[in-house]
Amino acid sequence: MNSPAHASPGNDSIRRVAILFAGGPAPAANAVISTAAASFLRHGIHVTGVLHGYSNLVTYGPDNPMQPGVHYKILDSHALKRTRNSQGIMIGTARTNPGKDVTSPAHLEDPVRSAPLKRTYEALRSMEVDALISIGGDDTLKTANKFKMFQDRLPAEMPRIPVVHLPKTIDNDYMGIDFTFGYFTAVEFLASEIRNLLFDAEAGRAYFLCETMGRSAGWLSYGAAIAGEASLVLSVEDIVGEFESSETYTDTHGKTHTRRVMNVPRVIEHMVRVMLAREKEGKYFGVFVVAEGLAELLPFSHLEGINRDDHGHISIADVSLGPMFAKQLMAAYKKATGGSRKVTGVQLGYESRCAKPHAFDVMLGSQLGVGAFRALVEEKLNGVMVSVSGQLDLHYVPFDDLINPETLVTVVRYIQPKSDFHRLARFMETYVNV
Repeated sequence: MNSPAHASPGNDSIRRVAILFAGGPAPAANAVISTAAASFLRHGIHVTGVLHGYSNLVTYGPDNPMQPGVHYKILDSHALKRTRNSQGIMIGTARTNPGKDVTSPAHLEDPVRSAPLKRTYEALRSMEVDALISIGGDDTLKTANKFKMFQDRLPAEMPRIPVVHLPKTIDNDYMGIDFTFGYFTAVEFLASEIRNLLFDAEAGRAYFLCETMGRSAGWLSYGAAIAGEASLVLSVEDIVGEFESSETYTDTHGKTHTRRVMNVPRVIEHMVRVMLAREKEGKYFGVFVVAEGLAELLPFSHLEGINRDDHGHISIADVSLGPMFAKQLMAAYKKATGGSRKVTGVQLGYESRCAKPHAFDVMLGSQLGVGAFRALVEEKLNGVMVSVSGQLDLHYVPFDDLINPETLVTVVRYIQPKSDFHRLARFMETYVNV
């Protein structure tokens, strides 16, 4: 959907465009970057690849100018040769967030809070950039929106840098698009590992408890479990009913809050029920899949000493959710049966982020890259996210439709309970007659 309110008539003068990638890697990243760059080059527009996300832009200043080969590189036809299907990220990435101190529109008026955004603007202008393509997850989308809002407040005589965002996450939890590039490649990679573990588990009459990536929603864990023939899958969407609890806590200002948490004992009990149901079928093995985002719902007693990043997220890798659940599951199984069953916690996910992209993800990523050119040059848009639906049909979604105007945060797209996708996973896993 195109919004006239987001049209930028000055976009006809785009002579140089910058592309940056931020956040975690995703398969087909280079398909997005190279196709976007090729689209602009074909029309005589120079392309600058900003290296390692915003990390170099936010440190820009008189003593730290932007240097070619260090802070950015030119993406010409030679640099793009046979890169569409390649692995990795040709311009690198980083999690630096220049908008981390801006949590409301009023903060944009604060020169201290908005200083990193100002340095980002000045760095891009020093490279004579006329437009910016941002590739990243929901946090990067929030940054792109803040960068646009910062520019909206500049004096009228100062040039604007239109910004278009391309959605990226193997988690597939983005509002405004059906599937994000890299999702299906990551699902297939994880599913192949789950299938391998199933053979291992069957041979040893044991279980593997696999923690997959997916901080906010269960798309990745569900997809991997369905394709990998796992025995059980649980994500944040499943923490309802008997699996849900609450706890109260006092913040640093002495104010009391109540937070929703996971009822860990009930979750473990359910896993034991699944194991017993499988034993009735003569199956003394299996693979359980849990989404890493469940760590965010652990009671505080499980999160003591866990660090948080620039976006306020806990360091999930430090939680070790899989091994923690595995240890509790073995104890609960022994209590319920008097016997023992080996359960090994395994963390899966990082291996999938730079896997060789599948054809669909290359096609989807390529269309998003072309969409960046069409949004900026053909449609003359600013402050939109490029989206694809149906048979790779392009749409342009204004930031205003994706981000809360007061809190400047995005809305996570969860798997809807009782949806056909949710029911498919429940149908494919081991049935428990409660």
